[in-house]
Amino acid sequence: MSAEHPGAETLTPEPARQRVTPVSVVVDALRGGLIGMAELVPGVSGGTLALVTGVYVRVLNSADHVIRALRLLVTGPDRIRNAAGELRRAEWGLLVPLLLGMVTVVFVMAGVMEGFVTGQPELARGLFLGMVAASVAVPLLAVDPSTLRSGASKALAAAISVMAAVVAFLLTSQGGGATISAPPLWMVFGAAAIAICALVLPGVSGSFFLLVMGLYAPTLAAVDQRDLGYLAVFAAGAFTGLSLFVKGLHWLLHHHHTWTMAAMSGLMFGSLRALWPWQSDAGDVLGPQANWPVVLGLALAGAVAVVALVIVDRVLTRADTVEAAAP
Repeated sequence: MSAEHPGAETLTPEPARQRVTPVSVVVDALRGGLIGMAELVPGVSGGTLALVTGVYVRVLNSADHVIRALRLLVTGPDRIRNAAGELRRAEWGLLVPLLLGMVTVVFVMAGVMEGFVTGQPELARGLFLGMVAASVAVPLLAVDPSTLRSGASKALAAAISVMAAVVAFLLTSQGGGATISAPPLWMVFGAAAIAICALVLPGVSGSFFLLVMGLYAPTLAAVDQRDLGYLAVFAAGAFTGLSLFVKGLHWLLHHHHTWTMAAMSGLMFGSLRALWPWQSDAGDVLGPQANWPVVLGLALAGAVAVVALVIVDRVLTRADTVEAAAP
């Protein structure tokens, strides 16, 4: 912990590389499938699932090596040799099966999720509302209590969270959540660049951001229909986002973890406005309709599902801590 920066965290040490076996490949592909399913559901973070399945630090460090390699190819001396060295440090035995599992689930389930969101929008928003409401606690639970010992640090964390919530509420009040049937490609590019950051920050859902932007259903439809033009622009935006933001987010997450998590929690809370189940076509808030018992039940079910994931995450984290402390 840095004495100069309250709330700062030391960098997570790079874990030992695990041996690749047929069993590990299958297990990592299943992990990727779970993370891919999470990325399809607004309110459930792929980063959180990566934590729950025990691959978060390994994936983050490997992504950092890949980005360093790409940068060295452009700017560094002895480019090819140095870039190749960085690529060798990435855990490809983990990344390849993980990505294959993610991509497979996304392509198989995209049509199902898109049909649910467009065919039953009130029920879908009710389910996602419960998930996101429960997920607000995820970033807060990730905060180290020792960084909030003073009244000033607590006040700063609260102020950051409130400001982020107000910004998110104002943004999502401007017609946020209404599906854009034919989004311009520049919007697709920009949304993908930001949404991809959900892979880095546990507790933040990239699909939720797409839902707020009105691009969730169009993106799933593009995946289901194999719209290569749309997917190419989305992939380019995601790659750009990773290249530009991962280093900064990696640094914030490890050096200013408390403030980053406070901001993420506020953004998620303020964005709940976009998931109010009953809305007009323009995204205006309407009163509860006759189907409110079903919507309420789905919201509670979504919240319970996220709470269950959080409990599993904390149990596994506690077990890992005890194992690491054992002589």
